[in-house]
Amino acid sequence: MPARHAFTDDGAARAGRLALAVLVLSAPSAPALAQTPPAGYRLAWADEFEYAGLPDPARWTYDTHANATGWYNNEAQYYAADRLRNARVEDGHLIIEARHEQPDAADSGGQAYTSARLVSRQHWTYGLYEVRARVPCGRGTWPAIWMLRENMTAWPQDGEIDIMEHVGHRPGIVHGTVHTGAYNHVAQTQRGAEVAVPDACEAFHRYQVRWTPDAVVFAIDDVDYHRFDNDKAGDRATWPFDRPFGLILNIAVGGDWGGAEGIDDAAFPQTM
Repeated sequence: MPARHAFTDDGAARAGRLALAVLVLSAPSAPALAQTPPAGYRLAWADEFEYAGLPDPARWTYDTHANATGWYNNEAQYYAADRLRNARVEDGHLIIEARHEQPDAADSGGQAYTSARLVSRQHWTYGLYEVRARVPCGRGTWPAIWMLRENMTAWPQDGEIDIMEHVGHRPGIVHGTVHTGAYNHVAQTQRGAEVAVPDACEAFHRYQVRWTPDAVVFAIDDVDYHRFDNDKAGDRATWPFDRPFGLILNIAVGGDWGGAEGIDDAAFPQTM
């Protein structure tokens, strides 16, 4: 990777901001770009945040659809769109910020926290996906780097790939998980693993998924820690991962998992 993917621990980083360099690498048929991907891949898409202001609207959109009704898993946040306080690019960093405040918005559901949920405008089937990130650790935070199917009609039947999840009441424990009709957290049958990353809140790490027709493999800094295999049964309940998925970046607040030990309001704002 070029040098601009190696972010230094500057003052912004020490303040808890998370630098993200997003690489999505496709099969070798994709057009080659300037970056040098791993052997066997060509770069299909990237955002290195070499600009300032709102996230690039050509690359990212916002998911706000459940603000009025309340978000899933009993989460407590309101997801803002086009609001610099919650999502901005500065000094080569994408910053997603969760704040303890009531939103002044027509679609508010009465939440006491604001945040942002960014969704890539492009979707891909298979490839290597990598996000270089530093996660927040305030109690009640639930940052995630994950993927959902394009034009999803039903969850969990359409599948979900959680490249990285972290909950603030378990600092330094990172999770990688898949959800399908047969394997999901509602039924307590999800397929995943957790790994200790003791400095996840202080240092940047590369959170990765290699997705092929045969398996979804989870890695951190090129070290594999979980593999979910296609059972080749031809049943979408166990393998729905054969259609385009998009990339999602967000910080949730509270919820059944993120808020299992409460929310520390004094810890906010928290940034990713």
